[in-house]
Amino acid sequence: MILVCGEALLDVFATAETRTGLTLDANVGGSPFNVAVGLARLGQPVGFFSAISTGFAGERLMRALIAEGVSTQAVVRVDAPTTIALVGLDAHGVPSYAFYGAGGADRLLPREALAQLPHTLSAINVGSYASVVEPVASTLRALVARERGRALIAFDPNVRLNVEPDIGRWREQFTWMLPRADLLKISEEDLALLQPEVELDDFAAHVVRLGVRTVVVTRGALGAIAWTAAGARATVGPVTVPVIDSVGAGDTFQAALLTWLAENGALSATALDSLADSALRDALGFAARAAAITCSRRGADMPTRAALR
Repeated sequence: MILVCGEALLDVFATAETRTGLTLDANVGGSPFNVAVGLARLGQPVGFFSAISTGFAGERLMRALIAEGVSTQAVVRVDAPTTIALVGLDAHGVPSYAFYGAGGADRLLPREALAQLPHTLSAINVGSYASVVEPVASTLRALVARERGRALIAFDPNVRLNVEPDIGRWREQFTWMLPRADLLKISEEDLALLQPEVELDDFAAHVVRLGVRTVVVTRGALGAIAWTAAGARATVGPVTVPVIDSVGAGDTFQAALLTWLAENGALSATALDSLADSALRDALGFAARAAAITCSRRGADMPTRAALR
């Protein structure tokens, strides 16, 4: 089973103006939540590790996970509000977010919750703001430290400065994770925040020296590029689709990348080392096609495995 760790929230879109305000449409979401759903739709056994509210919004999140086939064995229910993200789109469908989550349920995952995790995990995916806000950040660090070397550790920083505005906190977490991550997926935008003005090849060489086995940099309309510690390197261009918005595109890419690795016997640190250039290119292409499908839909609506055939 792949365990996805992090926040679960409601993405709230303004759909129309009324005489006195706005009409709002709330969708279940959160970057890790989306990754978990994306993995389930792609046919992977997946569990979600998070704290979710006992209120009506939390109940909707739980129903969505169960309906998608995501295991909720590791979910902790807490009496706290569900985080809300107001999502605005520019003329090109690029989203911006305003988060309302101080004291929210998804921040309150206690370390004691580690005791209820499944005993056999093939991979653990961490990242986004749950990795930098407390107490959940400390819980996830304890999980990574415990499982490093037993399960593949995948990391996507997914920086959200409107949740944690201190870039130093994000850089500190990034530095802590690099020697402990087997698979690093990072957007070029996030890389510019965390390590500005670094050349991509220099960055990849640096992080593999720290212990990362495979590095993937997503570049939006420019495609993606990846390196392995064993010296493989591959690039893919963008997949052209009519873009509705890019909400959830990075999450879909991550879910599809993990799916390709699982389906091709490469979901381990040692297997990542054996990926040839052609296999790495195939993995990137599969993930890029999945992300493109999400961009052609409104919101974080990840594709099924059948859609990718």
